[in-house]
Amino acid sequence: MQTRKLGKSGLEVSAIGLGCMGLSYGYGPAMDRSEAMRLIRGAHERGITFFDTAEAYGPGLNEDVLGEALGPVRDQVVIATKFGFKGGMPANGLDSSPDSIRRVADKSLRRLRSDVIDLFYQHRVDPSVPIEDVAGTVRDLIGEGKVRHFGLSEAGVETIRRAHAILPVAALQSEYSLWWREPEKAILPLLEELGIGLVPFAPLGKGFLTGKIDANATFGASDFRSTVPRFLPEALKANQALVEIIQSIAAIKGVTPAQIALAWLLAQRPWIVPIPGTTKLHRLEENLGAADVALSDDDLDRIARALATFEVQGDRYPASHQRFVNR
Repeated sequence: MQTRKLGKSGLEVSAIGLGCMGLSYGYGPAMDRSEAMRLIRGAHERGITFFDTAEAYGPGLNEDVLGEALGPVRDQVVIATKFGFKGGMPANGLDSSPDSIRRVADKSLRRLRSDVIDLFYQHRVDPSVPIEDVAGTVRDLIGEGKVRHFGLSEAGVETIRRAHAILPVAALQSEYSLWWREPEKAILPLLEELGIGLVPFAPLGKGFLTGKIDANATFGASDFRSTVPRFLPEALKANQALVEIIQSIAAIKGVTPAQIALAWLLAQRPWIVPIPGTTKLHRLEENLGAADVALSDDDLDRIARALATFEVQGDRYPASHQRFVNR
């Protein structure tokens, strides 16, 4: 597996990481623990060194499974986790108070069975706590040896600048894919300027860009996509045109649509590290194969021209979640 550095932080990770949220949260019932551990260990055996989790994915369950699975190889991997929701429950609202950040750090360390958190993200910006106080608290945790690097998630330009002035931000985690290109307007230029890496979550459009979801797809009550406007039947039908574009390019290259979607992300900047999630080992292997897909300038131009003819339909979050992003 190739490696990449997240901006100027010096943090080096596999070019593709593993987003672990779906193992226990967001897409239905949690995986069987032994199966989840087998997947995590299989990912490491295949070259993944970058694993993404959060207190809120369970809450705590995801970190605990990851910590046990990676315990024997802890010194060979980079683990990112997150703070920022009251009691680790998004439904309870935000809490990035210094005391809460410290409590979450200590609990995460215990669950991860680790002496240090490699990358500690603020999960969502808390408007009630100045970002300077958040960055200052993480700076103190770094000084105490509990954290190595600081990250933000779904933060806006001003917040990133203010945080970075207090403590260098190693990485920004935000949605970015062929299905959501908003970061190209202001976020990517800012990250380039400041030397911050980008870790795209949902790089496969929450499964849509794989071509396995059509207008007739249904989602269970515990699958958050059931509440997302972009996954309503009329939007799914309209957005099939994007999948068809990706499928046509994949056919020419002799690869899968998922591999095209990930290879496109890798081609955008050398400091971008996507973290696709999966519960299936064969899908994980498919995703990792994207690192070997070389897109030429002609390929990228063809994709750009095709994307220019298409407008994605439907918001990426329900209205109740919009307040959590791009602050």
